[in-house]
Amino acid sequence: MPVQFQIVIFAVIAAIVLFQLYNVLGKRVGRQPQEDAKALPPSPTATPEASKTPALDAATLASIAGLKARDPAFDPNRFVEGARQAYETIVRGYAAGDRAALAPLLTPNVMASFDAGITARETRGETETVEFLFPPRADLEGATVQGDKAVAKVRFLAELRSRVTKASGETADSVTGEPLVEERRTAEHWTFERTLGAADPNWVLARVEPANA
Repeated sequence: MPVQFQIVIFAVIAAIVLFQLYNVLGKRVGRQPQEDAKALPPSPTATPEASKTPALDAATLASIAGLKARDPAFDPNRFVEGARQAYETIVRGYAAGDRAALAPLLTPNVMASFDAGITARETRGETETVEFLFPPRADLEGATVQGDKAVAKVRFLAELRSRVTKASGETADSVTGEPLVEERRTAEHWTFERTLGAADPNWVLARVEPANA
């Protein structure tokens, strides 16, 4: 067979082989990577941010049972979030000496104590501002019924920066000539209460006690 004719035959065979390869490799076979990506479940990092309210332990859940029996609408997560907001409002209100803002949030005894502290600061001719360095942590440590009152205790951890100046504009620190600035961590138990069945559903602060950090 002439050499030229053999070359033509080999070329035809090669063309057939290449055509078959294209049919296999040139087409999408099976599931493609982009299809797999669409089929994958959402990444955990893409889920909505988890609630900042810490999970309740068994003892706390047990203590809540009695309150929920009297007040089925009590929601511990909503309560803790409301208590956190009240905590920030009360801390800022006390620093600013805002008696009008504090009065509806405190029992008369606590209001009297806070008012005495505000009056003492005013007597010294000082003003104070406070800011939270981080959102305060709030942990519900129990909620019970005492007579006709619902009582709940919350443990707050906070980092604060307070700035004290003289009402006249003078510096509070005569040594450095600067406003007195203090950063501190606080750990406190705040006890809230409200009267069951009352028209006003709001909780008020009834007691403040130190807590372990």
